[in-house]
Amino acid sequence: MTLTAVGFDLDETLAIPTRDRATILAEAVASVGAPQITREAYLEAHGRHLTSETRTPIFADLLAGRETDVDAKALADAYRREIADALVPLNGIKPFLQTLTTEYNVGLLTNGPQLAQRHKLQTLSLTQSFDVALVTGELSAGKPDPAAFKALTDALNVTASETAYVGDDIDADIMGAANAGLIPIQVIYDGGPAPASEAAVHIPRQKLCSRLPTVLKEY
Repeated sequence: MTLTAVGFDLDETLAIPTRDRATILAEAVASVGAPQITREAYLEAHGRHLTSETRTPIFADLLAGRETDVDAKALADAYRREIADALVPLNGIKPFLQTLTTEYNVGLLTNGPQLAQRHKLQTLSLTQSFDVALVTGELSAGKPDPAAFKALTDALNVTASETAYVGDDIDADIMGAANAGLIPIQVIYDGGPAPASEAAVHIPRQKLCSRLPTVLKEY
């Protein structure tokens, strides 16, 4: 079946951190005087709150039982500020998405709390770059749950088999898209996940804008 739609992940796919994520977290923690939080602990807590409105429940989990007077909301706000300061859009992505929407239904499906992810889109000036932009904080399920991908294809008014999904995370993006019936395309970059055999195609992130149109037409 000819592809008529393409969906994108946001973090590490279209939104690129200029500093290491562990460093960004450490800077946010230090700015409010909170106890140390590892990146691994944050990711685990984040995974439990993919449909939350804000990051406050994530940091409430991380601060629970620890000797601190730091408010979880204050830490969530500090982390949001640090992230906004560190993220930049993938080079050339805005005009690329504008061109892509002339040929395909283009959507975004990003894991994370509503406020956090919407703030990223606004900061990166990508809010208007998609036909549909879904944040799992506004849905009943997050990636890799097939329900999250169905929400995307339903919103784009397309079927899974005619939709490609572009992301970097093996479990959430590649396996999630494949299990939901979409064609998974993995972006590869230094320090990122290794190429997954489940991906239909692997594209270096810096070449995404030049190579993706050709890949899509092959289907």
